[in-house]
Amino acid sequence: MENQQELNRDLAGKIALVTGGTKGIGKAIADRLALAGARVIVTARNHPGEIEMQHHFIAADTSDAKSVAGVVKEINEQFGGVDILVNNMGANTFPGGGFSTLTDEHWDQALQVNLLSSVRMDRALLPKMLQQKSGVIIHISSTSGMLPIWESTMAYSSAKAALNAYSKALSTEVAPQGVRVVTVSPGLNKTQAMAIFLEDLAKNAGITVEEMTQNLMARLGGVPMGRMAEPEETAELVYFLVSPKASFITGANYVIDGGNFPIV
Repeated sequence: MENQQELNRDLAGKIALVTGGTKGIGKAIADRLALAGARVIVTARNHPGEIEMQHHFIAADTSDAKSVAGVVKEINEQFGGVDILVNNMGANTFPGGGFSTLTDEHWDQALQVNLLSSVRMDRALLPKMLQQKSGVIIHISSTSGMLPIWESTMAYSSAKAALNAYSKALSTEVAPQGVRVVTVSPGLNKTQAMAIFLEDLAKNAGITVEEMTQNLMARLGGVPMGRMAEPEETAELVYFLVSPKASFITGANYVIDGGNFPIV
């Protein structure tokens, strides 16, 4: 399979930006797009340090408007814009326990990180896509946006639900001008962020991480495939959606969750 991937360079000549692209799903996406021939730019708050970066790195907090402006300035000056934008930035770092534990500050942070960071990046980089009448934007959402868990993901789920609605609206606006906008909603992925999330939940509940993992899967209605996704599996879907093979796909929300989502 790896040899086949190396032969398939259908993103050669394309410039791609992946926000939150130094670890987890973001890193897997960045690596997969590079394997297909794209020149990849990644952003994150901090440089990954000891990890050797094969992609162009820009330090940025995309939940901050000034930081986004700096990213766009560097991209336009060095690359002239992007052909592919993967808005992967997102986080569920807010207190569990329901509505009474969430302050205005928590809600504002949830919206800044999980919704407005994407809105800002799109608004800044879309004009050149529209000018060239081509481009693809991927919004990495979450099944939490459709399956909220009040005790642990209320603010996060609400922000991701807003992202889903925004993504659909944007896709309808820009499709006639040659730009595709697609949402990807992963379920549970085996990432460092997920490991920390489960550890915190387990600690608060006084149970093991393994027990909490099973409890979370059960709380979501069960995962028929019986495991979390590897980030590379999610990245493979994103690669397909930005490739020429998906040229007639826009406005859709692709769930990749091992069969967990409970509706047809």
